[in-house]
Amino acid sequence: MLDKAVLVLGAVQEGADTLSALTERTGLSRATTHRLAVALEVHRLLARDAGGRWLVGPRVGELAGGGGDALVERAGPVLARLRDETGESAQLYRRRGDGRVCVAASERGSGLRDTVPVGALLPMTAGSAAQVLLAWSPDDPLVAAAAFGPRVLAEVRRRGWAHSAAEREQGVASVSAPVRGRDGAVVAAVSVSGPLERLGRTPGRLHADAVVAAAAALQD
Repeated sequence: MLDKAVLVLGAVQEGADTLSALTERTGLSRATTHRLAVALEVHRLLARDAGGRWLVGPRVGELAGGGGDALVERAGPVLARLRDETGESAQLYRRRGDGRVCVAASERGSGLRDTVPVGALLPMTAGSAAQVLLAWSPDDPLVAAAAFGPRVLAEVRRRGWAHSAAEREQGVASVSAPVRGRDGAVVAAVSVSGPLERLGRTPGRLHADAVVAAAAALQD
């Protein structure tokens, strides 16, 4: 039964957000899929948005390093709205040492997409989320090894968001904005990411406003 529950959780992480989609993705019966999804919801490993669609629950982010704080608790519905508004996958990242961990995500359900599983550890030296997490720490030693430099970080600070095209991974573009704590410090980065062919070389022109609004919704 544990194997089947993990199968359902993985299907949601990959973008299956309805019972029909979960049943098709897992190959399980509808009744079994529903029973397992509800059980995972009870344990906060899955959640549902206002429209009843399945999301990865806050407990997954907590286990991945989210710390059980209110930010991760709020992330599910905010990322789902961001995904729906932009049509792209949405993520929330926290810094962990020399890397950044995805503590919450809402995946585009179909078509070309950039999938970042909850718990994935990505570099702090490439990608728009890394730019955001380093922009307010310009003296961090990682800046010297990054694909971007101090001039890029100064621009991120000036406009309040970052974007990148094929910086972390070929064919992928992203837009990110800082999430601040009560003291004004940057505590996380909220992002959307997708194929370069759809977002283009300047994805901020498409989605910066939506990402900044999502970051504001997540702010303490």
